[in-house]
Amino acid sequence: MAETPQIPSPPDPEALQKELAEIAEKSAKVVAEFMEHPPQADLARSIEELGLGEAFGALGTKLLSDPARLAEVQMRAWSDYLQLWNSTLAKFRGEPGDPVKQPAKGDNRFRNDAWQQNFVFDYIKQSYLIAADHIQRTVAETSGLEPQAARKVRFFTRQIVDALAPTNFVATNPEVLKATVESGGKNLLDGLKHLLGDLDRGHGKLAISMTDLSAFELGRNVATTPGQVVFQNDLMQLLQYDPATPRVDRTPLLICPPWINKYYILDLRAKNSFIKWATDQGLTVFVISWVNPDERHAGKTFDDYLLEGPVAAMDAVEQATGEKSVNLIGYCLGGTLTACLMAWLKARGEEKRVKSVTFFTTMIDFTEPGELGVFVDEGIVDKLEKRMEARGYLEGADMAGTFNMLRDNDLIWSFVVNNYLLGKEPFPFDLLFWNSDATRMPAKMHTFYLRNMYIRNLLAQPAGLEVAGEDIDLSTVTAPAYFISTAEDHIAPWKSTFAGASLLGGDVRFVLGGSGHIAGIVNPPAAQKYHYWTGDQPVGKADDWFARATRHEGSWWNDWATWIHGFGGGQVDARIPGKGGLPVIEPAPGSYAKVRLDAGDAGAKCAPVSVAKSHPAAVASAPAPVQSRAPTAGPAVSARTTTPPTQKPDPEPAATKPRKAKTDTTATKIAPQLAKPAATAKSAKSRTTAEAAKPTKPAKIRKLAAPAEPVKPAKPPKAKKPAAPAAKSKPAKPAKPPKTAKLAPATAASTGAGQAAASISALFKRAQTPTDDGKPKKSKKKKAGKG
Repeated sequence: MAETPQIPSPPDPEALQKELAEIAEKSAKVVAEFMEHPPQADLARSIEELGLGEAFGALGTKLLSDPARLAEVQMRAWSDYLQLWNSTLAKFRGEPGDPVKQPAKGDNRFRNDAWQQNFVFDYIKQSYLIAADHIQRTVAETSGLEPQAARKVRFFTRQIVDALAPTNFVATNPEVLKATVESGGKNLLDGLKHLLGDLDRGHGKLAISMTDLSAFELGRNVATTPGQVVFQNDLMQLLQYDPATPRVDRTPLLICPPWINKYYILDLRAKNSFIKWATDQGLTVFVISWVNPDERHAGKTFDDYLLEGPVAAMDAVEQATGEKSVNLIGYCLGGTLTACLMAWLKARGEEKRVKSVTFFTTMIDFTEPGELGVFVDEGIVDKLEKRMEARGYLEGADMAGTFNMLRDNDLIWSFVVNNYLLGKEPFPFDLLFWNSDATRMPAKMHTFYLRNMYIRNLLAQPAGLEVAGEDIDLSTVTAPAYFISTAEDHIAPWKSTFAGASLLGGDVRFVLGGSGHIAGIVNPPAAQKYHYWTGDQPVGKADDWFARATRHEGSWWNDWATWIHGFGGGQVDARIPGKGGLPVIEPAPGSYAKVRLDAGDAGAKCAPVSVAKSHPAAVASAPAPVQSRAPTAGPAVSARTTTPPTQKPDPEPAATKPRKAKTDTTATKIAPQLAKPAATAKSAKSRTTAEAAKPTKPAKIRKLAAPAEPVKPAKPPKAKKPAAPAAKSKPAKPAKPPKTAKLAPATAASTGAGQAAASISALFKRAQTPTDDGKPKKSKKKKAGKG
């Protein structure tokens, strides 16, 4: 028996008026920001930058040049629709009907029972799936397009098809219709409030809430593994974690995460934290936490990220532990940088500084970059570079939007339905909290990476790339390597990572895990999820390797633990952060990781605070820098690791080559707010606290941030211009009752007096507030209609 729909109780007029007043206020503010920064301008710019007009124009030309094929495509679609019509008629008569088209595996849009049980919604679903399939097949089968143009039209055709799914509209989504009837439309009212809140948070642009951001806090319920910041420079903080066992491997572990995301994807919660698990295995764990850059980092290059990132981190690890070698992990972009580091060390005769190297889902060979290649070609990068010139960086939201489009149904449209159509609050989810924690990219470093890796693929060519004064040749890297990729990775496709692994010159253990780019890596053994494959050295074709590979159930973490202990170098007493050669600066996760762009931290607030500014006492007693490993003279040296006063720096090995002049030129671009190096340990101790604190540095930070503040106050005068005609009708306002007078000032204050905003405010006031005689005023109605 069919379930009888519940009749909703009538809404409370007072509560409804309060909600409408809140919506009116938010709407007015959003409209004002919309008028200031119309999104269609961004859309037109994106279409122009991506070259979509040319790509789809070429597609149209190819389709029209072959009318016979177009007719064939239409006949195939007609045949499927005819079968669907017959199947639907059979279901209408109560007879069984076989489905013509079913959702693909993993497509969660049509999980509601009504999509299967109600023949009307089943018809809508299958009609959409048939159309989507034929449209995408037609585009994919069109020959004669340039490879990059073909990628673009396939990718954006899918975006259009996904956007038009019946699940994304109230009238064609049975779950939304049911919720609307049962709640009396409250779900749509709540959804409108969520939409306005997201537009307000994005300053006129839609910033979809994926999770309850207030449910998480770094150091409280995410990134909670105990540790300390023991070193920092202009680009990163180095975290050393507390030991979990009385004895540890002699060789410390250094993790280099991607700078495109925060490091704590490897430390979300205790039960799925790779970092905590690694300490439980008896490893001394160090992790790089990259800064969220701002305009002061515009000149930072890929060379700087190498020298101030893993090179400086290895120097610091040596100071903290006394060990000259590390076991190294690179994740995603951090793995690409790690590959460059390995070849760079080899070119300098310093390859023994790394005993083993592990790569997490890392692209080295970019011949087949996957769907991300849609967003990277010379034309796109040229336009992107010009756009970044004004700021000096790529905004984090731009990169986040790109990655979300790779899985648009899961990371965009599912939240549109949940938040706006169903009116539900986003579910608290630590992974999505991390995913929403966007980071920026310095302009010079980012364009270097896109051009030389994605477009020109120079890293895969022997000596095709020069980094920090050395030619990079991956074939010379002979350190033992562990390569973990994932079968469903949409960012670093496993066959591409397999091709990169085969470029290394040493022994490589290639492992293929289940799931995707994140879930396949963050897969603790206790979860007993997924599986992984192991096989021979990665040579030849990826499919041939997979055919010979052996499948294992569960997580690859245990396999890696067995492998990494082989390079542990024996056991020593556990190391306590701050007890070695480096003092504690602050507790983990550190201040760099805590900067969130969506929390309003922008401009200079995203820049690091130098050690001298935050910890004058520590700097006043800081030992002399290690001159033997400093990348340059000048300010760069201050960012390097220091030697304890009682310990002399180790002499440079005879085989080590001095860094080239090019490296010096690059590294001297480091921001001037860093503390200047002490010449000796004695002179460092003699510095006063006032000198170490450098009071002039905060003033420099405020000076950089100053231009950003006057921009917002300038908006109200701009918006007042279109409101001038509306001011003439103000004499009618004295007739308003006191109740209306409360709403009007709030609305005006939130808008900056935009004519469109005033129209929306008047619309809601007219709907809720009668005139003195109990009837709406005609003059008001006429005015609102014009608006």
